[in-house]
Amino acid sequence: MIQSLRLLIPALALVVVALIPVFAPTTQVLLTLALAKSLAVLGVIVLLQAGQVSFGHALYFAVAAYTATFVGKVMGGGEIVVTLLAGAVAAGTVSVVVGLFVTRYRHIFFGMLNLALSMIFFSFLEKFYFVTGGSDGLSVARPTVIGLSLERGPFEAVLFYGSLGLVAAALFLTDRFLHSSIGQMMRAIKTNEVRLEYLGISARHVLLIGYVVSAVLCGLGGALMATAQGIVTPEYAWWIRSGEFVFIAILGGAGSIGGAVAGALIYESVRTYAAAFAADIWQMVLGFILLVIILFAPKGIMGIFQGLQPRAGSSRTRGGTKVEPAE
Repeated sequence: MIQSLRLLIPALALVVVALIPVFAPTTQVLLTLALAKSLAVLGVIVLLQAGQVSFGHALYFAVAAYTATFVGKVMGGGEIVVTLLAGAVAAGTVSVVVGLFVTRYRHIFFGMLNLALSMIFFSFLEKFYFVTGGSDGLSVARPTVIGLSLERGPFEAVLFYGSLGLVAAALFLTDRFLHSSIGQMMRAIKTNEVRLEYLGISARHVLLIGYVVSAVLCGLGGALMATAQGIVTPEYAWWIRSGEFVFIAILGGAGSIGGAVAGALIYESVRTYAAAFAADIWQMVLGFILLVIILFAPKGIMGIFQGLQPRAGSSRTRGGTKVEPAE
């Protein structure tokens, strides 16, 4: 029952999002970009379960985006499934190498090491102009969809609904991962890492697995973002992008996977429309929203919805004794 309630709100939200372009077609691209960011934020939330914050996950966002771009160029546009998978695999591969190093550290050291590595990659993208296009970036060829070359309109529609399906699958699989034995061990790192070590379980290896899962999710988001925007630039790896992911995670609710979607949709909508109607103060608008969330809803947007769920079935009495339902 609790598991059903935990997944109900994200599922209903995705259904609502799927219907929005029917009534407001101009929002389709905006929603696709928000969904791409939600995948990256989902990766950040995975790490937050272990009490670790990465300020450099834009590294994997950019690695996947550029990989998808290069694969597309080699394949003359490429197949969208192939380019997305190539980006995710590249992000996962790099995360194994980086993770072997950064998972030795915790908290601020963990976060700042990720930030430093992300900025090194940003500098690489800026300086190697003849490979990466420098600050101008690279154009992304429109990939085929199951071998079909689509015009812009149909392609954007397929990309939107494909992104929606990808996010739904990512939410379900991430939920399963976090409620698996590995996921429980990751939570133990946050609460009592020493006890985990006493049980003969390597906290570093557990965190490495979570780190790779996190990077793959972030990579999927980066490859999807590059495909949707049609261009990749070094800003994909810039530290502000990493901060943006953490911002969205807090806004949506760092303790809930559904917060990745809710936070990304609200953030991208507010940022877009605030920039359009209040170009000089849109950052202040976002900052004010985050401040309100922190002060009045510390569990984020998803915490507000979860607080509205009926509690009548949360406990029952058996023989005069209050019994809590098992998850």
